[in-house]
Amino acid sequence: MFLMFFGLLTLAPGIAQADETPQPAAKQREFVFHYDFRVLDLPPGKKLRVWLPVPKPDSWQQIELLGKTTDGTGKVLGFRETKESKYGNRLLYAELEVPTSGELSLRQAYGVNRKEVLFTNHAPARIKQEFADAESFLGANRFVPLVGKQLALLSVAKLPANVLEKAEAIYEIVDEHVRYSKEGKGWGNGDVAWVCDSRYGNCTDFHSLFISMARSQGIPAKFEIGFPIPTGDQGKVTGYHCWAWFHTDAKGWVPVDISEADKHPEMKEYFFGNLTADRIAFSTGRDLILEPKQSEPPLNYMVYPYVEVDGKPLSKKNIELQFRFKETE
Repeated sequence: MFLMFFGLLTLAPGIAQADETPQPAAKQREFVFHYDFRVLDLPPGKKLRVWLPVPKPDSWQQIELLGKTTDGTGKVLGFRETKESKYGNRLLYAELEVPTSGELSLRQAYGVNRKEVLFTNHAPARIKQEFADAESFLGANRFVPLVGKQLALLSVAKLPANVLEKAEAIYEIVDEHVRYSKEGKGWGNGDVAWVCDSRYGNCTDFHSLFISMARSQGIPAKFEIGFPIPTGDQGKVTGYHCWAWFHTDAKGWVPVDISEADKHPEMKEYFFGNLTADRIAFSTGRDLILEPKQSEPPLNYMVYPYVEVDGKPLSKKNIELQFRFKETE
C-alpha cells in the first residue's frame, strides 16, 4: 500500500459543534490514475512543445509519480518537471519531434490517496500555513470580473455580515440561478457574464460565478480543477470536474461543489463545506502562465495537456484523450 499519510492526520473539533460529539471519519480512496493521450494527423518532423499538468499533493491528497512519461511503445520521453509560478501548479514539460507516422502517444500514471474533505475536520492552523496567500485570490480574472451582471444578483439579496453565512448565501444564489446543462455553445469557459445571461452551464460556470460573487464581497475564493473518479474498482474517466474554495480567517479554506449540489439536490447541504473523496485535483487558479512560458496568452485553466506545434497551439481535434483509474488493494 502506498501513501499512508492520511492515517496520521488528526481531526480538528467540529466547526458547527462545540461539544465532544465524535465526528465521522473521512472516507478515503486509493487508486492509480492513468493520464494518456495522443496527438494526431501532424506533419512528420514538426517540433512539439508539450506541457502536462501534474496533481499537487496537499492535505487532502497524496500523489506518487509512477514511472516516467512514455510513448505508445514504452519508450521514455524527455519530460522534466517544472512549476507554474503564480499558484505553484506542477507541470511536466518536453520538446519533442513528430515521428514519421504523424502521431505520438504519451502516457503517465499517478498513485493517488484521496481523502474526503469534511466541514468538521478543518484544521485552521494547518490550512492557514498552507494557504497564507489568501489575499492573492481577491482579484479579477479574464472571465471572472469583480463588477458586472453578477452584482445585480447580489443586490436583491440581504447578505449576512458573517463570512461563513455570507458565502453560504452566495452558494444558494448560484444554485438557484444556474442549472447544470451542456447544451449548445458557450458553457465550460467559466465566463461569468455568459452564465449570468444563459443561466446554465457546467461546473466551471457554476464555480466561476461563485468565485466572482465571493471576491466582490471581499471573500478570497479560488478555482480548483481535476477529474471525477467514478464508483467501482476501475473504469474510464470521461471528462474533468472542478470546484471552489473560499477563505475565512476563523476556519481557513472551505470548499463548495455547487454543480454537484445542483445535480444531486439531496446532497446540497453536504456540498457546502464538504468534498467527496471521488476526485483527483490537478491545478489551481485561472489565467495560467506556464513554465517555460507558452507562446499564446495565459491559459483559462489547465487540466488537459497543452501542446504547441511550431509555436502555435495544437487544435483540440488533433488531441485524443484517454483517462482511466484502477483502485489499489
